Amino acid sequence: MTSPHSHASLLVRRCRTVLFALLLLSSQAAAAAEPYVAAAADLKFALPEIAEAFARDTGRKLKLSFGSSGNFARQIPQGAPFELFFSADEEYARRLAEQGRTEGPGKPYAVGRIAVFAAKGSPVKADGELSDLAAALRDGRLKHLAIANPEHAPYGRAAAQALRHAGLWEPLQGRLALGENAAQAAQFAASGSAQAGIVPYSLALAPEMGRAGAFALIPEAWHAPLRQRVVLLKGAGETARMFYDYLDRPAVAAILRRHGFGLPEGSDR
Repeated sequence: MTSPHSHASLLVRRCRTVLFALLLLSSQAAAAAEPYVAAAADLKFALPEIAEAFARDTGRKLKLSFGSSGNFARQIPQGAPFELFFSADEEYARRLAEQGRTEGPGKPYAVGRIAVFAAKGSPVKADGELSDLAAALRDGRLKHLAIANPEHAPYGRAAAQALRHAGLWEPLQGRLALGENAAQAAQFAASGSAQAGIVPYSLALAPEMGRAGAFALIPEAWHAPLRQRVVLLKGAGETARMFYDYLDRPAVAAILRRHGFGLPEGSDR
């Protein structure tokens, strides 16, 4: 006959086994969880391709969210549940690191460019020197120019700098269609709701933009370099850390180049 003591011991052992199994399943689920990634809007086409390659190679998936770097930099300290942040302006990432919200200083991953874009049928020509934009402003062909909001979008700041260089910033006041982020500004220009737009080169290269119109690169010297940085955020899980390391692969650099990004100085990828 089984004693009450041995029966109790058996129950304890079984409970421990069940608890161990639950903890194991929980840890496996956490490891396989899909982390939320905050990414600058200029990565709208490049990053999904990189994430797909990562999923093929590792079996791990990510949840990508695109927007303006400045908005993400404000949301993260407020508790937004991101584990990785790809900023189009390295300063936003550095500030988060200084606030102790990242796992180290992060690393540069790309350098961006801007382009002027005009939809098919627009009265404005896509001219990198912005001479036709200036003429269209004088003769009334230009009603609206789309750019990302310079207050929180790095590509909007670069567009504003280029317009200042060309002497067009002040004359264009009242005619700017401000997108919440660079992707929305590109949408305004591609749809024809603005006669032209200054958008990321990486978005102008996208097939859907190519079908909608034409673009021309604006000289790099007309704006501050768009140096971009990625940081791992505090509490990032295993999948996010794996993806952060995955970014160092030459295949990732090849994807970024194909989407119009330059690589950081000193990069050996």
